[in-house]
Amino acid sequence: MSTNQERGDKALSNLERELKSRERKNKARPLGVIAASAAAILLIGGGVVFFATRDSGEETTAQDETSTSAESTTPEATYEPLAMKRDTPLPATVTCDYRDTGEEANDATVPAKDNISTEGTVTVTLETNKGPIPMDLDRSVAPCTVNAVEHLAQEKYFDDTVCHRITTQGIYVLQCGDPTGTGSGGPGFEFDNEYPTDEAGGSQESVTYPRGSIAMANAGEGTNGSQFFLNYDDSPLPPSYTYFGQITEEGLSTLDAIADAGADGGAPDGQPAEQVVIEHATV
Repeated sequence: MSTNQERGDKALSNLERELKSRERKNKARPLGVIAASAAAILLIGGGVVFFATRDSGEETTAQDETSTSAESTTPEATYEPLAMKRDTPLPATVTCDYRDTGEEANDATVPAKDNISTEGTVTVTLETNKGPIPMDLDRSVAPCTVNAVEHLAQEKYFDDTVCHRITTQGIYVLQCGDPTGTGSGGPGFEFDNEYPTDEAGGSQESVTYPRGSIAMANAGEGTNGSQFFLNYDDSPLPPSYTYFGQITEEGLSTLDAIADAGADGGAPDGQPAEQVVIEHATV
């Protein structure tokens, strides 16, 4: 079992390695590369918070590396889009592993773990103070994740909670799912990554999590809890975050309005400028 502090330290270490790796790659590219450093924001905590700020108030911004060379211009880096479906279908049911973290569960209980269906979808609607965000969760790609989120919604775990972080540079996401509103809260259990991590073969090559997709935030593989992020635009990230569903068009309209308001103080990431409250999560 790991504490939130240990998870945070691990996440910081992972971030430093990724930033150094990207810096080496950028230096090796021709002049003219525009490399938005999406990795400057990492999801950490007991099922996570973005790296951009911690309890100390420390802030990190995404980095731009540009060139005005008149001789040549290299297009902005592109990434393969996430397929959002498995190469090989799962069996009709699976067994999930939800592990006790020994931390405050915020009154959550552990979901059922046996005979979990991999078929069909379930709709969970986040009724927020800014409007509804319906989400179609896909059991075929991430049955254990969908099972956990559905269970927590039924327990009213997400009711009266805030979406505590939005980022507007490099990646474009609204992060929710922490009842404490601090980015360090979780449901008292954790579980493994699913798609695309389990099909990536250990690759950390970034892929595009497309506009409208939903993924779990984590502090490293196998540390999923209750926090998730909603992509309001295409976001390049390593395949380290479990994709588990799509936001409906109605939900995207709500999300776009939230994104238009940006982060507090016009920062590239931080608390939403206008507080976003999940008043109810219904299944």
